[in-house]
Amino acid sequence: MPDTIQTILETCKTLAVVGLSSKHNRASYGVSSYMKSHGYRIIPVNPNEVSVLGEKCYPALDDVPESFDAVVIFRRSEFVPEVVESAIRKGAKVVWMQEGVQHEEAARRAREAGLEVVQDRCILKEHAKHFVCEGI
Repeated sequence: MPDTIQTILETCKTLAVVGLSSKHNRASYGVSSYMKSHGYRIIPVNPNEVSVLGEKCYPALDDVPESFDAVVIFRRSEFVPEVVESAIRKGAKVVWMQEGVQHEEAARRAREAGLEVVQDRCILKEHAKHFVCEGI
């Protein structure tokens, strides 16, 4: 899995972040801000927001008009299946479930559709581990 994670982080530069909040104390905001500062394009997806991190926010993944590489999920696990189905429809390459988010059936469905799946891992921590801490 670590080699897969590094490859994902190196190749997937446009991230649709489902559940991204404009509240600065939320993990979704801090993680997305970090990823944006490291050169990733962030597409916020949240029906309760208009814009986050200076980017137009979309109410649902299916509403995003542009392509994206990965879907980063900051929603409770019970909402993962619908997000995975949207990711498949939209042609995403990766579904990334943040820490505390897991759904085995949805993960299986995503893999069967050809997507890479990461569960219960923080994309910020993985990025820092693979790139920021290199050579220390």
